[in-house]
Amino acid sequence: MTTAEVAALKAAVQDAVARDRDRLVALADRIHANPELGWNEHSAAGWVAEELTAAGFDVETGAYGLPTAVHAVRGMGSRRVGLVAEYDALPGLGHACGHNLIAAIGVGAALALAEVADELDLTVEVYGTPAEEGGGGKIEMLERGAFAGLDLAMMAHPAPRDVAEAEPFAVSHSHIAYDGVAAHAGAYPDRGVNANDAFVIAQVAIGLLRQQLPSGTRVHGIQTVGGQAPNAIPDRTEGRWYVRATTLAELEVLDERVRRCFEAGALATGTTLSITPESRPYSEFRTDAAALAAYVANATALGREFAGPDDDVPMRRASTDMGNVSQLVPAIHPYVGVGPTTASNHQPEFAAACVGPVAEQALTDAATALTWTAIDVFAAR
Repeated sequence: MTTAEVAALKAAVQDAVARDRDRLVALADRIHANPELGWNEHSAAGWVAEELTAAGFDVETGAYGLPTAVHAVRGMGSRRVGLVAEYDALPGLGHACGHNLIAAIGVGAALALAEVADELDLTVEVYGTPAEEGGGGKIEMLERGAFAGLDLAMMAHPAPRDVAEAEPFAVSHSHIAYDGVAAHAGAYPDRGVNANDAFVIAQVAIGLLRQQLPSGTRVHGIQTVGGQAPNAIPDRTEGRWYVRATTLAELEVLDERVRRCFEAGALATGTTLSITPESRPYSEFRTDAAALAAYVANATALGREFAGPDDDVPMRRASTDMGNVSQLVPAIHPYVGVGPTTASNHQPEFAAACVGPVAEQALTDAATALTWTAIDVFAAR
């Protein structure tokens, strides 16, 4: 394909994104105003499906046996590109990770790219993926056949600044529970088996473990149930715990060390411990270098400025189940900035930054850059 032909295709998709800007912003704002937690994104999944159906995509809701998953297809090409839409929110924080924008970016890029699919011999697919925030929705979809055979999978994730390459941790998510025996804390304390003490011991052990942990690892969590009354020895405590490492292989080793900390709490108190995975572990990310280079060039041409390698941009290390997708098919996961803002992901102030003029520009820039990237990748083949 000639340089002039590529330029004409890029102009066409840029015009398409600009034309659809109002509907894409409306989609992002509606999802933002109605946050839904993982596996319960019924409204968001429905709105994404409606936009794609109106644009002529063949849309399946409840895809892969998951009620809030969406799979949409348009085109008959021999090369397949997948745009990923996330739309789950955070408990108590709403869309403080900007998944409302991810959904609209994915839809916008797909609508525009579908208009030039024939010229590129493309089939354009959209994957609406539930429960990224700890539920491993993409992993569940992978196990049911999603993403298989894609030539490229793409998404763009909001952050305080534009960052090119995702370098996420591998991560495990676990539900922790201790079961003991309730008793009156004042009158009959000797008859109780204190489940809260077990959690305290485990957290102290984890705190001490941290000084021996290798760099590039994280261990963190919350206690969600700590008892019912101060004068009743708790017979059950619960929590949610994440363990992160650079690779799945390193995560397996670290997971076992953290498990022993929780086992210490049970051993010392006489409680019964149960550890239940909340999802399959998230993998580290494998970036398609050529596609990422194209994205950076295209986003830069649109006026985006990327953080440098020495800049403090820890969001690139956040974990994602898109990492598991990247182990199966070529993929990119750049970050698009919604700043200037001093807020960072998973803060209420960041949720506020994911609507409004700056966020809207990030939406249209990212959607355009993703479509231009697909054109560069497939025009060269």
